[in-house]
Amino acid sequence: MAEGFFTEANSAETVICRNGPDADPRLVEVMSALVRHLHAFAKEVHLTQAEWEIGIDFLTRTGQLCGPERQEFILLSDTLGLSMLVDAINNRRPPGATENTVFGPFHVDDAPRRQMGDNVNMDGKGEPCLYEGRVLDLEGNPIAGAVVDVWSDSVDGFYDVQQPGIQPKGNNRGVFTTGADGRYWFTGIKPTSYPIPDDGPVGRMLAGLGRHPYRPAHMHFLVTAPGFQKLVTHTFVGGDTWLESDAVFGVKSSLVAPFERVEGGATLWRSPFDFVLVRA
Repeated sequence: MAEGFFTEANSAETVICRNGPDADPRLVEVMSALVRHLHAFAKEVHLTQAEWEIGIDFLTRTGQLCGPERQEFILLSDTLGLSMLVDAINNRRPPGATENTVFGPFHVDDAPRRQMGDNVNMDGKGEPCLYEGRVLDLEGNPIAGAVVDVWSDSVDGFYDVQQPGIQPKGNNRGVFTTGADGRYWFTGIKPTSYPIPDDGPVGRMLAGLGRHPYRPAHMHFLVTAPGFQKLVTHTFVGGDTWLESDAVFGVKSSLVAPFERVEGGATLWRSPFDFVLVRA
């Protein structure tokens, strides 16, 4: 183990030099970079003892709020833009491919398997919307057997898992499989913008920074197919108030979808959108 006395000037390198020769190389690389940036941050802002204590208390309360139903640290990562940055680094795609965005905390693994064209809205609330399009490869060929997993909030801005006993289980969720033409279509509702949970330390941080907690209205899509990269994305409602100030930075211009008013149809809205996958 390397030795040396700690000083303000050599603080980061003194910590890094304590790593042992048998340590995992990737762990050393990541932690060394973290230490360098963390120490540089403290020096740049001349961090006071009181501010350090506030930071420790903030992280403590963030951890204490985490549990099976809520992950405050992911919320913190989301609101600092880190989640979207990690997503972007790990999902670089060629032009023409549908872009990824954050997964979100409200996906479930046991969503109802439905027949193509089914209605995923089970409580009858909200404005019906027809979602339709194709799942294609980069050459424009349809992808048969693609699994299209969808979920959205209710008209009140809550997901079914947030309101057990109030919303039916599986409300506004469904899993569909494309046929030979690569087409998907189903009926849901036009989604609603909603605030992320802001009653904890992350919410107080946002308030202190003069930031709002809202996400623009969106429909979630998880699209998978054998031989292709997994796509995790949303389609966003054009014209939403919060499009350019999404609290978790999830909006990309290519994911803003048309929501067209339908006159005399089976639904009040129609939202066409094609998903283009990249081969694995």
